[in-house]
Amino acid sequence: MPLCSRSLDLSARPLRRLPAPVCALRHLHKLYVSGVGLREVPDELAALRHLRTLALDGNELMEVPEALCCLPRLVHLYLGRNGLQGLPPAFARLQSLRSLWLEGNFVARFPRALLSLPGLRSLQLGDNRLARLPAALPRMAGLRALWLYGNRFEAFPPALLRAAQLRVLDLDRNRIARFPDLTPLRGLRLLCYDRNPARAPPRTGPDVRLVGEGARELMEARSQSLQAQREQEQEEEGAAAEAAPPPGSPLPEGGSATRCPRGT
Repeated sequence: MPLCSRSLDLSARPLRRLPAPVCALRHLHKLYVSGVGLREVPDELAALRHLRTLALDGNELMEVPEALCCLPRLVHLYLGRNGLQGLPPAFARLQSLRSLWLEGNFVARFPRALLSLPGLRSLQLGDNRLARLPAALPRMAGLRALWLYGNRFEAFPPALLRAAQLRVLDLDRNRIARFPDLTPLRGLRLLCYDRNPARAPPRTGPDVRLVGEGARELMEARSQSLQAQREQEQEEEGAAAEAAPPPGSPLPEGGSATRCPRGT
């Protein structure tokens, strides 16, 4: 049923194949085909060259169709909860892509095609089978949010230590026994590390919100320390204000507004 002239929602109804007339809607901007049992996508999908949002999550797709890789204006793509094991090399053509959802698939290797998408900002790879990340990951300079929960990491991926642009990182439900010092990740604002074997919260910068075992105590201690620091600064500012002479008062005899070292 059309939501508007440029948006079409076919979700939650049984479909094995995308109806051919849909691909004739050349000015379509948003297409939602979620949870319908879709098993294939026709080549004619490539004709929707104005498509910006495409939702194919919750279906039975075993591979990413080639036609999908020919959508030059695609910005948001939802492919979660299918049967995907990877992405084709042609996926690198999607240079307009900004957010990609691949959660709940069977991806065991980080798709190399993603390294050619420097504009990708949000990448959802939770509940897959990843155990490592490529060293070239920091090439994804636009990446700000990365979800890796429910994978098979046994150690913190070294490549992440060089991804200083990340703001959100989710490593919940992995097998990481120890976290390195994460203070070099200066852009980080949210770190989820719960349900890992690690016994202590990761060391991070003061602006990072932590979610995991021991995080509450650490955040409370950090808040108390920050509050004490602020109170001390206020006391010092108050003492300095009391010691300063009132405006317009005469300077002590022989005094001057500025003191400079005497020349020899």
